[in-house]
Amino acid sequence: MESLKDRKCVPCEGGVRAHDAKAAASLMNLLHKDWRLVEDGKALRRDLGFPDFWRTMSFVNALAHIANAEDHHPDLEIGYNYCRIRFSTHAIGGLSDNDFICAAKADSLL
Repeated sequence: MESLKDRKCVPCEGGVRAHDAKAAASLMNLLHKDWRLVEDGKALRRDLGFPDFWRTMSFVNALAHIANAEDHHPDLEIGYNYCRIRFSTHAIGGLSDNDFICAAKADSLL
């Protein structure tokens, strides 16, 4: 089976159901343990720490490149030595495969 990080996002403009709690929990097992389901299972979140601003921004820029290539964009909170990542598929009001694919790609940067 193809790993999440090797998959490509597919355009999502709505019309599909968000993952239910069971499907989301199953996909969570394929991500780093620091990812959490938040907002009643409608989003993924991971908080990262870095030793300095340079490494924080290097990660953020690499993640921005992936998000642009996949056309699936996270919400980010960034500071001197931290980055908080939140994925959710806005068009469906919850989680899609795209969120898990991009989370796995973020994991591969670390």
